[in-house]
Amino acid sequence: MNLASRINSIKPSATLAITSKANALKAEGRDIIGFGAGEPDFDTPDHIKKAAIKAINDGFTKYTPVGGIEELKDAIIAKLKRDNNLTYKRSETVVSCGAKHTLYNLAQVLFQEGDEVIVPSPYWVSYTDIIILSGAKPVIVKTSVSAGFKMTPNQLENAITTRTKAVILNSPSNPTGATYTREELAALAEVIVRKGILVITDDVYEKIIYDGFPFSTIASVSEEVKGLAVVVNGVSKAYAMTGWRIGYAAGPEQIISAVAKLQSQNTSNPTSIAQKAAVEALNGPQDSVSDMAREFEKRRDIIVAALNAIPGVSCFKPQGAFYVFPDFSGVFGRSCKGKPISTSTDLATYLLDEANVAVVPGIEFGHDAFIRLSYASSMKLIQTGVERIREAVKNLS
Repeated sequence: MNLASRINSIKPSATLAITSKANALKAEGRDIIGFGAGEPDFDTPDHIKKAAIKAINDGFTKYTPVGGIEELKDAIIAKLKRDNNLTYKRSETVVSCGAKHTLYNLAQVLFQEGDEVIVPSPYWVSYTDIIILSGAKPVIVKTSVSAGFKMTPNQLENAITTRTKAVILNSPSNPTGATYTREELAALAEVIVRKGILVITDDVYEKIIYDGFPFSTIASVSEEVKGLAVVVNGVSKAYAMTGWRIGYAAGPEQIISAVAKLQSQNTSNPTSIAQKAAVEALNGPQDSVSDMAREFEKRRDIIVAALNAIPGVSCFKPQGAFYVFPDFSGVFGRSCKGKPISTSTDLATYLLDEANVAVVPGIEFGHDAFIRLSYASSMKLIQTGVERIREAVKNLS
């Protein structure tokens, strides 16, 4: 059977594939420590679960409006005003089946053959494939550790051509945890407004931020850039609701209505029950959010220090999210049983086979000298896993 050519132009999600493989090996009896999963290891807070149970008991189990119930849209509008000083109407918000679905829908309604979309690297693994599926071309702007893994205004301006349609920003970042200051966003916004391109800002890790670092979204910098911006967010990361699949976008009405139109022909509405739970997440007590962020901050400090103590390894200290992206190029060129370790894929394979540790190769994020580890797991597993990595590196010849 001949499949459509578009499916051969993309790869399966590397992070999901690594997690699936680690789980399969665990099921076979292997003692695998998985650093691949991009989800909090905390349970969804009880008050949110109770809202979902109430929705079921109340019979709120039917179709809803395609773009989300009004109650949830109002909760999103209130959140954006409260947290980000952004004002939107219901017609400027849309709810989808997770932030990934939101981003996919946006790409489908905004991009087409001949368009270019700028993506700073390291990037979340799905950005480039989502762009490719729209027919557009991802234009990669490589950032450096010395610049805090952040794209500069000069880099952005130099990447813009007559074909550029948009730029995607992710702050805090997956995989690096790098987070832009308001001043840095304002400098990027100046270029975006002057060049008249769109900006999609993926703010899904907004609530997981450390050291008192103040979060800013580029859409709040000025009214001019707000008119060119689409804010993407969701409840998955902040409220440990990854499986509930609720994401949302806020932006110009023309774009948002197009997303709802497309969604009417692919998924229809997001799950009714999950929408009610999301209302409670956004409107209800926020203590669990700050508690989770504080625990992640402790884990970050432990894992960064432990990785930096491994000879040949250097680890950037993230300001947000729950990932580290250490540079392992200092151990490349060594070998195990005559097999050289020359790439991040070689290293990830070696760590899984010999150390029972699952990590994601940095090449999947656009930087082959690195690997990504999620520290959304217990302190004990983090310490044991990094110790296994240290021993595995020590055993290379």
